[in-house]
Amino acid sequence: MRLGSIILVVALCSFTAYYIYEPIPEEIEERWKLMLTNSFFRSLSHLADLSELLGLKDYMGVMYFITLVEKVVPLSDEHVRVTEEKFEGVEVVLYQPKQQGDDTELRRAVIYLHGGGWCLGSSLMSPYDLLARKIVTELNAVVLSVEYRLAPAHHFPVPYEDVHRVVKHFLQDRVLAQYKVDPGRIAVSGDSAGGNLAAAVSQQLQKEPGQKIHLKAQALIYPVLQALDLNTPSYQQNQDMPILPRTLMVRFWSEYFTSDKALFRAMMANTHNNPESSSLLKFVNWSAFLPETYHRKYNYTAPSVVQGFGREASGVDPPSRLLADPRASPLLVPDTALRSLPKAYVLTCEYDVLRDDGIMYVTRLRAAGVEVTHEHYDTGFHGTMMFTVWPTDFLIARRMTDNYVKWLKENL
Repeated sequence: MRLGSIILVVALCSFTAYYIYEPIPEEIEERWKLMLTNSFFRSLSHLADLSELLGLKDYMGVMYFITLVEKVVPLSDEHVRVTEEKFEGVEVVLYQPKQQGDDTELRRAVIYLHGGGWCLGSSLMSPYDLLARKIVTELNAVVLSVEYRLAPAHHFPVPYEDVHRVVKHFLQDRVLAQYKVDPGRIAVSGDSAGGNLAAAVSQQLQKEPGQKIHLKAQALIYPVLQALDLNTPSYQQNQDMPILPRTLMVRFWSEYFTSDKALFRAMMANTHNNPESSSLLKFVNWSAFLPETYHRKYNYTAPSVVQGFGREASGVDPPSRLLADPRASPLLVPDTALRSLPKAYVLTCEYDVLRDDGIMYVTRLRAAGVEVTHEHYDTGFHGTMMFTVWPTDFLIARRMTDNYVKWLKENL
């Protein structure tokens, strides 16, 4: 019995180690912590697949557990006043410095948009709550976090439109005066899908002639910026990397547009473009916009163009229109639309399928004359900056956060 128990324990430990272990690049810091963290994500993903297969609950519905387990009640403290409000019918969380005496000085403001592939996430998650408080205290700034509606319940363009309405509402003289915000010192920022929304709304505001107050800066943290080519070098190199493997990113994209699985299958094969969207491939040609060092062993091949991929082929309404919309893929605008954009901060990570989206945007913004600060982390992975809460706290996340806040302090 004793020997049998020992064998059982050894077998269980061996299986656990086998399940947890992943071939993560040696350069990544705290590799075992990342393996342990990702084993939770993978387990939840397997459960979500099974649930969807059995017809119990859709994939994203199960994955939303990640959001729920991280949610906190946003309470005020001795330094920060927190309120939950609604702007134009959209829920927002406002973080403001607590007034010290006769405080009449106008403050900076950061409009923050959380990540989560447009399907997951919330500004009420503890990492976002901590980040907002850090910005408030270190910059004496107001932080406006937006609880935009999520897919698949609300497909594109609903999340974008929610963000656009909130930003337009906030950028009014009377609203800024209410929160003692300097109209000339406002930034929009976001990570991952939030970076996508931040870039898209920055572009849209520049096109609206009636917009009197403009953003001073945009800060994009490993943003997702295009849906036309899902086979860039970073998508290939990092297709099995923890946190955001290629399959999950493609699923996020397809769920953002539609619940029809035909689009997901086409995007997985990179055969989702038709003539309407293919005419825009020149804006995401990584062979032209990626520095040689990122080409590595990969050779550029333009994504396939399928003549019949439309409503008849997939039931989508129709995918070509969605794919070609720059509100979904900010990389698709011509150079002329980039020239008037505010100064930008773009953070990218080496071990991230979205690395090349960010780097291509940096290249195009600079070519258009926009002032850009690009911080690339050779040992970073997707989502790094949000891993600041025990037990999934990473040293590199602290460095990223400090550098990001430093840039805001110096440029806003």
